[in-house]
Amino acid sequence: MRIHIATDHAGMEFSTRLQHHLAGAGHEVVDHGPLEYDPLDDYPSFCIRAAQAVVRDQADGVDALGVVFGGSGNGEQIAANKVRGIRAALVWNLATAELAREHNDANVIAIGARQHTFDEAVSFIDRFIATPFTGEERHARRISQLAAYETDGSLEPDPRAAAADVLDASETFDPEAG
Repeated sequence: MRIHIATDHAGMEFSTRLQHHLAGAGHEVVDHGPLEYDPLDDYPSFCIRAAQAVVRDQADGVDALGVVFGGSGNGEQIAANKVRGIRAALVWNLATAELAREHNDANVIAIGARQHTFDEAVSFIDRFIATPFTGEERHARRISQLAAYETDGSLEPDPRAAAADVLDASETFDPEAG
């Protein structure tokens, strides 16, 4: 499998070790940066490029996923999720790594390199890579809803709108009454 990775200065040491681990496991690793340590570098361009490469590879039929990381993983996840077609999940344990794939068909994960030991983070990444999407109808339906919103802004009808039609003013929520 091709694994696209990106970080910022907070994950440089982690990135080098991770690349060796993934290559040793038989994966093709593509590093989207940075190339050298710079304490003032900015993660968005690195993470967005990694996410774009995942989308491009998947569109071309290449089995590919992405891993983005920084100090917390939060900004990196946000950056990756700006790319159409990316479903990036912040992962902090084995269960979130597995569920990201099983339920959300996540194609990128974000990890806080300063939040975990190297061995913990690698176990999350390995679990993510090894876990398939279940394809269950409810999960596929939800992913389709996300893709529709991303494509044209469409949302499922708001069930509260129909309820509002039958409520009168005396039935509205009163915060004082609880």
